[in-house]
Amino acid sequence: MFLALRELRHSKARYTLIVVIMLLVSFLVLFVTGLAKGLAYANVSAVENMPANYFIVQGDADHKFRRSQLNESDLQDVRSIVGNDNATPLSIQMSTITATDLDVKADITFFAVDMSGMIAPSVVQGDMITNDMQGNVIVDRKLEESGIEIGSIIRDQQTGMDWNVVGFVEDNSYSHTPVVYMNDQDWQEMNLGRGQKDNSALINTIAVQATEIQVSSLQDKLDGLDIITQKEAISSIPGYAEEQSSLLMMIVFLFVIAAVVLAVFFYVITIQKTSQFGILKAIGTKTSYLAWSVIGQVFILSVISIAISLMLTGGMSTILPESLPFRLNISTMILTSVLFVGMSLIGSLISVLRVAKVDALEAIGRVGA
Repeated sequence: MFLALRELRHSKARYTLIVVIMLLVSFLVLFVTGLAKGLAYANVSAVENMPANYFIVQGDADHKFRRSQLNESDLQDVRSIVGNDNATPLSIQMSTITATDLDVKADITFFAVDMSGMIAPSVVQGDMITNDMQGNVIVDRKLEESGIEIGSIIRDQQTGMDWNVVGFVEDNSYSHTPVVYMNDQDWQEMNLGRGQKDNSALINTIAVQATEIQVSSLQDKLDGLDIITQKEAISSIPGYAEEQSSLLMMIVFLFVIAAVVLAVFFYVITIQKTSQFGILKAIGTKTSYLAWSVIGQVFILSVISIAISLMLTGGMSTILPESLPFRLNISTMILTSVLFVGMSLIGSLISVLRVAKVDALEAIGRVGA
């Protein structure tokens, strides 16, 4: 490590340039990772934040909530095993709303839930609604950007029904649309307005908090229904898997590019120092010492660049507009940093192999010539 640090101090300009390049690549990796996490959260936050570990859906619904149709009998069967407090119905409908006295038209998703159940929304501003109220809804705070506020009247474009906004929730989106929560009474009335005459099958899924033993009992009792985990439910939200696969591919390529760029830079530098390595070997320096010197340089430079990138990313996240879906938590930042340093060290192995092949006599002869 002594040799590595001494060379870094001696060739400041050269290694500063490498740090800048690594900084730009690592910053791009962190930014795209934050964007991927932000897009994912904006797509599924309403489901991800639910205190349910399983969901019951129709067997032929391909795990998608909107394709599933359950009824009250299914709900009672589930509650007979997990209890009334641990199973609650959820109905979903995507729509477009307008706002009275505002030039607003927004795509939203209606969530009909039991307002006394475990997936009832947590109001951050305004008032909560009960199962007995009619004509009141709670909306995601993203609709504030459109000018909707507490007391605004929103209208379903298809049915023409109006509701009064009485409260806001935070981070409740479904398929990139803000969620509007209503109770079962308003849900049934809205579906009648859509021309649905039979209200006996208005449940799309049942959110369940259950143990593995209870899940096993549910599987034995529920015929024609699937029990899926919260993770499976999230993966089945339209567009989620495709979106995340594309972004993950970009992130993987960025890691590979970072490793290749760093490997090329250090390989060229190693070739330039072939004679020096040969002389060091001739005076008795072990190859392992020289190899660890190269690896140490890569480790130091990658740690410096990722540390600066983390600070820049953290600072940038505080000034980004709220409309930009960007999200980076501590665990993601640590994982990304470890992977970046790891890929950098892997890229340095080419230079290590080059150092190992340096012949002392040949290098000395080259210097003498």
